[in-house]
Amino acid sequence: MVQTPPRMDRRFPVSPLILPYWQVAVLALLSLWLYWSTLSRLVLQWWQDPNFSHGFFVPLFSAYVVCQERDRLASIIPRPSWTGLLVIAFGLTMLIIGQLGAELFLARFSLLVVMAGTIVFFLGWNYFRAVLFPWAFLILMIPIPTIIFNQITFPLQLQASKISAAILPLFGVPVFREGNIIHLPAMPLEVAEACSGIRSLMSLAAIAIIYGYLMEARTWVRWLLTIASVPIAIIANSVRIIGTGLLVQYWNSDKAEGFFHLSWGWIIYVISLLLLYGLHRLVRAVFPEKTAA
Repeated sequence: MVQTPPRMDRRFPVSPLILPYWQVAVLALLSLWLYWSTLSRLVLQWWQDPNFSHGFFVPLFSAYVVCQERDRLASIIPRPSWTGLLVIAFGLTMLIIGQLGAELFLARFSLLVVMAGTIVFFLGWNYFRAVLFPWAFLILMIPIPTIIFNQITFPLQLQASKISAAILPLFGVPVFREGNIIHLPAMPLEVAEACSGIRSLMSLAAIAIIYGYLMEARTWVRWLLTIASVPIAIIANSVRIIGTGLLVQYWNSDKAEGFFHLSWGWIIYVISLLLLYGLHRLVRAVFPEKTAA
């Protein structure tokens, strides 16, 4: 009789917590102390600047994604890497340069670099790749530099002016466009920076990413919805300008500048979300998702 050793199924261990909870708390408090002034000014800008008020929801969604993926993350075998220290050092250098040069974007972005380096140092590059999406989504909570903001805003103002000046005559409104100013018979209508669509564009891009993650499993469709948020924001903002021009021409200029002008901000959000939802339904109708057998 020949005895064979019993077959042992190979099991991979579940990744344990690399650091005790108290050490994690110490690292968190140290990071909070290091970035307190940077984070406080960032939250204050979220509160005061409507262009970046969506920043409150960005870290919440990233935390939600990590929570949803906790079972998959727990199965990853940690492979700590010393290269994480280099990433941390690079992030701290960015923080020092940003604070000395009063460059807010550089100082704020260094927080994400330090976070990435900490993950790599304690858990490894394989773990960082697993959390790359929620980490990259955090970039949307950082306001873009003013020089880039102005480079984006002015072309959006001109584009919205061109579209509105081309559509308004179809409704019987004679117009004469001069740059970002649309001259109507009743009064000139200026497409200011607040009406450029940059506010709805940045918020809609974040919403498109969240919507794609929650409602669509295919990666290419998620990318399509995110990219489509740019023309959708331009179209929705053009509707706002056209509606304001019609109110000025056929009703009352005071009405257009009062409550209705302020309420258009909410209206374009609704229009943008409807266009985003309609695009998703169209894609699903043309390219139905294949279900597993």
